[in-house]
Amino acid sequence: MAAQDLSAAFIKEYQERFEKKIKENEIAVLEHWKAQLDKVVSSRPDSIASLQMQIKKTTDMMANRITLLKKE
Repeated sequence: MAAQDLSAAFIKEYQERFEKKIKENEIAVLEHWKAQLDKVVSSRPDSIASLQMQIKKTTDMMANRITLLKKE
């Protein structure tokens, strides 16, 4: 029974660390893309076309990153 309790405790601790790491990674990703969008907002584009180009550039960056991650 003690070995089973030890295994359960290990699994629980490992799961908590895994979930914490996932949360940290998600925060880092969101902070990165928020910074990218903040750049677009702060640039004060001259026209709608300029804004669209900046948004397109950001979405292209996201698409490239997704492609790289899928290759790994």
